[in-house]
Amino acid sequence: MIQVLFVCLGNICRSPMAEAVFRQQIKEENLEDKITVDSAGTSNWHIGKRPHEGTLAKLEELNIPAEGMVGRQLAVEDLEKFDYIVGMDESNIRNIRSMLDEPEHPKIFRFLDLTDHHKDVPDPYYTGDFDETYELVKEGCQALLEKIKEEHQLA
Repeated sequence: MIQVLFVCLGNICRSPMAEAVFRQQIKEENLEDKITVDSAGTSNWHIGKRPHEGTLAKLEELNIPAEGMVGRQLAVEDLEKFDYIVGMDESNIRNIRSMLDEPEHPKIFRFLDLTDHHKDVPDPYYTGDFDETYELVKEGCQALLEKIKEEHQLA
């Protein structure tokens, strides 16, 4: 089983949105038996809390399920458990590498580096723009899915 972890600061906006979108894309490609997905935050501020109301509203608008998602903090065990650890911005990447004591591990990378954007996913907790975040997340998820399909020869 290929395991993907999306990571942002609080695990209530960007990473749960990416988790839900990626889960939907996996389902649409009939790859649920090959790929699993989760999300986490580098902070402990929102452990056990549901995603942000803006994230939930955007996902509901698009009929993308978000049941059962609650915030959790990144753990050292995640480095061994997950094949891909995807940070939403450069600050997340620095925190992930520091928390996992892996300054250059190749399974840790910035989400939009898989796209032509090569930039951070803006945090809608601060910007309020959940539409922009969704568009970038959707594009990044599609790029990640293509990368995984190619690397693991999934049809």
